[in-house]
Amino acid sequence: MPACFAVASRIKLIPMIALFLASVALLIMRKDIRFNYRLAWPVAVVCALRLLYDIGNFLGHHLDWGTIGLPAQTLLFLAVAAVFALPLRERVVAIGFSLTTLLLGVTCLFQRYAQGVDRPAGLNGGDWAAVEFAMFVLILVLLSMLQALRRDTSRNDRTLHIVAVVVGLYGAVLTQSRGPLLAFAPIYLGLMLWYAVRSHLWRRMLVLFVVTVAGMLAVTTTLHREMVDRLAAVSTDIRSYSTDDSPAAIAIRERLEMWRVSWQAFLEHPLTGNGLEQFGPYVRHQVALGHADPAIAKYVHPHSEYLESMFAGGLPALLVLLLFLGVPLAYFARHANHPQESIAASAVGGLMVIGMYALCAFSDNVFYRAMPQSLYLFLVLGLAVGIGRQLRYTSPR
Repeated sequence: MPACFAVASRIKLIPMIALFLASVALLIMRKDIRFNYRLAWPVAVVCALRLLYDIGNFLGHHLDWGTIGLPAQTLLFLAVAAVFALPLRERVVAIGFSLTTLLLGVTCLFQRYAQGVDRPAGLNGGDWAAVEFAMFVLILVLLSMLQALRRDTSRNDRTLHIVAVVVGLYGAVLTQSRGPLLAFAPIYLGLMLWYAVRSHLWRRMLVLFVVTVAGMLAVTTTLHREMVDRLAAVSTDIRSYSTDDSPAAIAIRERLEMWRVSWQAFLEHPLTGNGLEQFGPYVRHQVALGHADPAIAKYVHPHSEYLESMFAGGLPALLVLLLFLGVPLAYFARHANHPQESIAASAVGGLMVIGMYALCAFSDNVFYRAMPQSLYLFLVLGLAVGIGRQLRYTSPR
């Protein structure tokens, strides 16, 4: 499924529809599946709540039908999560995820070195999708690393997971996406700390973390100075609102201007917002009035999921977004130290996914396209239901 989300070809609809139909059949025919599903009810409810709020926003602002298409995909993943209530073969799923990580990492290498693309953006979204693609790849890198750390992983499987981590991480660096790479660091450190606390192998954890950081620094400071230049430009341009015309400075300046305009729009309608997918028209109107920099007229989102929610639906929408992230976070945190390895690993996987989205959401829109939203809903709902199934059949200790 993650591989399906990451490609643009419509052939991906075949496995997605097949999985959806299988899930609906399971929910209708098997009582035990419905019961296992209900054990993850807080996560399912908050996803449904976000969908209902988007529908209300759509109706309240009298928007075009196209604006409700993406939120409606939540229904697909609310059903698909039922498959995780089956006794899946975790090893097969883990190998499939790591192969996807490897594929996407190789895609970045091919686009950079064979096609000469400055910032690889994957196979779904065009060259402007580099940031969300980097987040997508880094989430899969984290899940591959989690499988490599598990004590019950065989040597051959561990080798595959480690290779996927190396190739995927290198591919993510090639995207030159500052937000996802900066968000990755604390999440990766959290994974290392969880592993050290659980296994008591503090020295191994420290070695792994140092090797990873050293490798990323070596790549960025020797082979790809562009990333260093982009990071170095951040503080200067924030302080001065720089008029420098370098690509890094332009990107930061435009982002700051979009944030200013979206905040202004929020203050105008703090409770009702301006409607889903209306940032582009609003910005163009402000540019025409001379109240905004013409450089941001091309953008349709403010490059911050939190500001996007405040712009589209005011404070209620921001609250719904925080619940959408916070409720699953609390659900997974409750099970992160479970004595059963598979439950704890699933919970940590969920925590890492939400952590990446929550951090990246400060500087980019992480739910405005099908690819990142699909990955979030698929993993968060699926892992939550999978934990519910395992809890049902785990004897108390």
